[in-house]
Amino acid sequence: MGKLAVGIAVGVAVATSGIAAVMVGKRVSSRRKWRKVVKVLEELEECCSTSVERLRQVVDAMAVEMHAGLASEGGSKLKMLLTFIHNLPNGDEQGTYYALVLGGTNFRVVRVRLGEEKSAILGHDVDRKPIPEHLMTSTSEELFDFIASSLKEFVEREENILEVSQVKGRELGFTFSFPVKQLSVSSGTLIKWTKGFSIPDMVGRDVSASLQQAISRRGLDMRVAALVNDTVGTLALGHYHDEDTVVAVIIGTGTNACYLERADAIIKCQGLLTTSGGMVVNMEWGNFWSSHLPRTCYDIDLDGESPNSNDQGFEKMISGMYLGDIVRRVILRMSLESDIFGPVSSKLSEPFILRTPLMSAMHEDSSHDLTEVAKILNDVLGISEVPLKVRKLVVNVCDVVARRAARLAAAGIVGILKKIGRDGSGGITSGRSRGGTSIKMRRTVVAVEGGLYTSYTLFREYLNEAVAEILGDDISPYVTLKVMEDGSGIGAALLAASHSAPSVDTVQLL
Repeated sequence: MGKLAVGIAVGVAVATSGIAAVMVGKRVSSRRKWRKVVKVLEELEECCSTSVERLRQVVDAMAVEMHAGLASEGGSKLKMLLTFIHNLPNGDEQGTYYALVLGGTNFRVVRVRLGEEKSAILGHDVDRKPIPEHLMTSTSEELFDFIASSLKEFVEREENILEVSQVKGRELGFTFSFPVKQLSVSSGTLIKWTKGFSIPDMVGRDVSASLQQAISRRGLDMRVAALVNDTVGTLALGHYHDEDTVVAVIIGTGTNACYLERADAIIKCQGLLTTSGGMVVNMEWGNFWSSHLPRTCYDIDLDGESPNSNDQGFEKMISGMYLGDIVRRVILRMSLESDIFGPVSSKLSEPFILRTPLMSAMHEDSSHDLTEVAKILNDVLGISEVPLKVRKLVVNVCDVVARRAARLAAAGIVGILKKIGRDGSGGITSGRSRGGTSIKMRRTVVAVEGGLYTSYTLFREYLNEAVAEILGDDISPYVTLKVMEDGSGIGAALLAASHSAPSVDTVQLL
């Protein structure tokens, strides 16, 4: 019996030690797997680093590229397109003006009523309509006839009239969000269609003239006074409310910027004269590139798999179209490196399945157990039963990607300020004005529009913080970022007002 008891005891001890060894092995394996995904996060943080020093290098690169783009066509990744907009609304405009916004599968008609008081918008009315799918591939005449008919119906309803002929001499701003070669403030030829449109007979023709002809066929006395893009409309809306607004940026699904430049600084159009001495330049800044931009393997893969590889590099790092997909790619890498997410979900390999609004919802999940993160991982990416510490890891990934994007966008904004001398780096000639014997910094307003900035709180905070960091404590109080709403609609109508028929301001090429 004694020997039996000893044998049993030894057996139990061996079994216990075996179980303990297995448990220790599992813990070691689990720690090893965890270290792998943490390393992926650490590598991401290092590659996405945006120190103030690095951001100032991006600022300098942006300013240099702007100079190059103004000096010659094709001299820079930035197109620096002339808009021929030289007379921004200043709040003194009065009357009723219209805007038409065509930028995708829907279009909007906007009516704006301006009062006698400074910067007084008495009201604005909007009508949204889908474009029938067959018209997106038909003829230019059929497309613009449909749009003009809808415009006529809107005018008759909003003006409360029975016959459209009762409306006399209305001015229209036309926001056309497709690639256009601008010829004047109110005309431009279509370079190519995007966003599902394919109407060959329109390419190379003046889009404003085609719309004007359709409006005339409907018996409507209305003139296309301005042809603009949405960024220029945002600048116009900002300047209408505050004349210190000289820059506009859109940061949403896509991104772009425009600003007010001195006419004599546009070297590629020597002899350009405007009565105001300036002109709005459409930067098309999504195509900006510099070796100072912190690029990762995820950015390289995303770009290589995109239909516009080697184009829009800046946009792919900062805009809402792409941020969610960068996060997806990081999670996929983590999932392949370790099984902390469970079996690799096939949904992780689907491009753009994780949209940026979902990314922001995970990033800003304030619940103690990150329930929104768990829900999105399960419902969208097919990853279930994710431990809390892994959910926190996902939030950290979102934070790194959003923070880099916001800070790079901030550097882009300060780059524009540097180009026009509003960053305080060049003394009196750089945004400073002399008041008596002292030097006073000029106030500068940047109009900002787009859901990424307006709806994504942490993104907005990171961007604002970075602008202040780059400019420094002495200069940042003089720079204000103001949110705008519907620059593409209201702003276009305001540009119709500031470039209406009675205006004597002109643009000349000598």
